[in-house]
Amino acid sequence: MQTTFSPEQLSDPDIARSNEILRSCVHCGFCTATCPTYQVLGDELDSPRGRIYLIKDMLENDRVPDAKTVRHIDRCLSCLACMTTCPSGVHYMHLVDHARAYIEQRYKRPFGDRALRWILARILPYPARFRLALLGARIGRPFRGLMPDARLRAMLEMAPRTIPPVSRNDDPQSFAPEGPKRMRVALMTGCAQKALNTDINDATIRILRRFGCEVVVAEGAGCCGALTHHMGKSAESHAAAARNIRAWAAEMDGQGLDAIVINTSGCGTTVMDYGHMFRNDPLAADAARVSAIAMDVSEVLVKLDLPEGADKATTVAYHAACSLQHGQKIKTFPKDLLKRAGFRVVEPADSHLCCGSAGTYNLMQPEISRQLKIRKVRTIEAKNPDIIAAGNIGCMIQIGSGSAIPVVHTVELLDWATGGPKPPTLIRGAETVSGVPILK
Repeated sequence: MQTTFSPEQLSDPDIARSNEILRSCVHCGFCTATCPTYQVLGDELDSPRGRIYLIKDMLENDRVPDAKTVRHIDRCLSCLACMTTCPSGVHYMHLVDHARAYIEQRYKRPFGDRALRWILARILPYPARFRLALLGARIGRPFRGLMPDARLRAMLEMAPRTIPPVSRNDDPQSFAPEGPKRMRVALMTGCAQKALNTDINDATIRILRRFGCEVVVAEGAGCCGALTHHMGKSAESHAAAARNIRAWAAEMDGQGLDAIVINTSGCGTTVMDYGHMFRNDPLAADAARVSAIAMDVSEVLVKLDLPEGADKATTVAYHAACSLQHGQKIKTFPKDLLKRAGFRVVEPADSHLCCGSAGTYNLMQPEISRQLKIRKVRTIEAKNPDIIAAGNIGCMIQIGSGSAIPVVHTVELLDWATGGPKPPTLIRGAETVSGVPILK
């Protein structure tokens, strides 16, 4: 794609990076075949290729974004399926992130939109505030039909019926390995996950310790910044990321770290991009060091030689989170580990398509998200699984809100199969699923 940015424009590092990305696009349109919003809406401007044209026109002409451009960019899930499909290596993620930051700086949204985005940015990254909000949502849930705004109804519908107790494992501390130490790792405990599901971090700590890891929850680490980053709120997202970089760099410079373990794949994709986000910042060197050792929990577990499991006659439908399969290019490790643990693993049709969660997308674009959820749940349930496994809390909440089949994190199943307790989600459900006894 030809571009006509001026030398003055190209002196801006963000414009220079977007120029590189735009020039790598060859208009082939392969991305439209795997774009979820194009599949649902059928509009070229709701495909990566269409959005690339809109972004190019906006940036090149240095213009104030118009409502049409903003609408189509807002509809992007950032699922990154287009990056998996693209034969030219177009780094769409960096381009759309730049476009969102540009829009945030220059476009005045309607009051309702501004208010919703402000509320989400002030609540979701803060576990204590999020817990209070969930309590309020539980009270308001019976009245969701009276809400005039579909987005408010979506927020009430997505609220879990039970709020888990606070886990003290999320506090800054160190957990000794069971047996000889093989690795020293920092666990990213996250933000929203600490309010929505504390079982995931607990299971992660148990299984890592069981197979020889000293696990550190670093002082000062918290939200990765992804939620605000994808809203274009760069100052807020970079502030959150900077706190993590300083916290983990201190551990690396102290007793050292072999890995930074992340069990929420949406966070992992962002942390692994810290090197790019801070490339022109005084924290650049530390950010690059952090990104270099950030790993999904499945990447770490494949290094730890988990034992073979017995045949459990339990069918697990594995949902591949977009941030894991497209953002991090991790496609086989979770399935391989589940199979090794003894589960029968199945995958739904069109597993490359997003479930519609995508961070705050299911709250800000509820109708598109609902259609994608229905499609995803239908393809999963067609496999008649006993359990659904996923590696991202957002996907778990999204799919769980549309299916009666229990949804658990992959690491919870692996912990259970290697000596840990049965996942509480399965205990709270029936002792059989679809008439098939599940692992005791």
